Amino acid sequence: MNPAKILMGAFLVNNIILMRFIGLCPFFGVSTSLDTSIGMSAAVLFVMMLATWVSWLLYHVLLLPLGLVFLRTAVFILVIAGLVQFVEMVLKKYVRGLYSSLGIYLPLITTNCAILGVTFLNIDYRFDLLQSTLFAVGTALGFALAIMLFAAIRERLEDSPISPSFRGYPIAFVGASLVSLAFLGFTSLFGISL
Repeated sequence: MNPAKILMGAFLVNNIILMRFIGLCPFFGVSTSLDTSIGMSAAVLFVMMLATWVSWLLYHVLLLPLGLVFLRTAVFILVIAGLVQFVEMVLKKYVRGLYSSLGIYLPLITTNCAILGVTFLNIDYRFDLLQSTLFAVGTALGFALAIMLFAAIRERLEDSPISPSFRGYPIAFVGASLVSLAFLGFTSLFGISL
């Protein structure tokens, strides 16, 4: 498969949040502020890249040759959990403000199904290491685009004259559905599907 198609397919056409609806917990929880969503995007990019490399290598070097493919879910979750703990320690030590603003959502990267989904999709699509890396970069950039775009929308919605019954999560779900519909247009524009 063409590397540009893999990258664009993961970034826009099959956006992990807006088209696959995976990773919605941090999407709705952290997207209240643009600064926080930028920090979350960077953390997800870092963890997604390392998780992709480590899980791909473990799968092809250890699990597949030894016939232990049935352990991939447990192994991939342990890899992701270890990487998130590493990111959490680094942020706590060097970027205290971001660590505090991410709050409970930083450890939730461990259970972020977007990261686990990318590790599974790389195996299921039979991507090699380079294709897996491109897919992870495209997915992480798509995650970042979606969460930062939505944070900017939510910041504007805070000052909008909205009925009190729609404030908070109700209007957030309406806004997310409209942004998701807009991303649906990329499917026909690029003619890419994975």
